[in-house]
Amino acid sequence: MDAALKYLAMKARTVREMELYLDKQEYGEYEVYQVVERLKELGYLNDEAYACDFVRTRLATRPISRAKLREQLCAHKLSPAAIDMAIAQVSEDEEEKNAAAVAQKFMRIFAELPEEQKRRRILQRLCARGYGYDTVRACMAAIAGGVDMDEYRLACEHAGTETEDEP
Repeated sequence: MDAALKYLAMKARTVREMELYLDKQEYGEYEVYQVVERLKELGYLNDEAYACDFVRTRLATRPISRAKLREQLCAHKLSPAAIDMAIAQVSEDEEEKNAAAVAQKFMRIFAELPEEQKRRRILQRLCARGYGYDTVRACMAAIAGGVDMDEYRLACEHAGTETEDEP
């Protein structure tokens, strides 16, 4: 139990992260199970709360899409149910506002660039943060003219991401 509490003292953890940590410390399966169950009872391990806190914190510090949030939550070994519950707190309106905030930020950063280059870079940044086609199209229409699917795909390729929400 001491090793688990010491591990939790650094930052919040998911159930699976704790299990993997204790397993790596060479505790037996029964001991790992007992410690994890006790930590759940005490409220120190709660995957649903962890996922919701993660989403809230991430969006407050760096707006990203629900798709990227899902990817990051999966990396923390959370259950699909916990991930879905956390992602559900991000509405379509909030997704669009986050995309607009990202676009506005990069409009300021790239203000000195020629218009076409600025537009392409903003589009790439939106793609890199995982925003889908409909969200990007609406956002770009509001700030720098519309965007078509081919341009979106090209920007996503350049950003190293897969395209989302294809019509």
